[in-house]
Amino acid sequence: MTHPAELIAFGFGVGRARFAPGTWGTLFAWPIGAFLAVAMPAPALIALIALLFLLGVWACGVAGRRLGVHDHGGMVWDEIVAFLLVLAVVPVEIAWQIGAFVAFRAFDIVKPPPIRWLERRFQGGFGVMLDDLVAAGYALLVLSVIKRILP
Repeated sequence: MTHPAELIAFGFGVGRARFAPGTWGTLFAWPIGAFLAVAMPAPALIALIALLFLLGVWACGVAGRRLGVHDHGGMVWDEIVAFLLVLAVVPVEIAWQIGAFVAFRAFDIVKPPPIRWLERRFQGGFGVMLDDLVAAGYALLVLSVIKRILP
């Protein structure tokens, strides 16, 4: 990690984990997201996440070009930002956050349609960031259905 973009894309080193770097990136985001969800008003938090997404488009694009790998497994900024978005929406109770973690990781790993298609269709930093954003959307959709079903 010799370039600032690589430092960001690899989640400040979290992505260098030898086993399940995406899960470690999501775990890295969890306490940050939990704190921000209570410390910031929702509009400011969403604006911050949007800026972090744009930063990720740049960082993952540069890092991918420098590494010669479009979506290197160690680039976890996409998981970090997407999970921050999920945590900004779900209730702050630990059960909902655990459910959010499980749902997000499941959709990020399984990549149901159209995630794989998007991953192939969009290259560069935008493509890296977009597939995790869709996984976050799926996780939020499932959690919202659960919230409506549970009393």
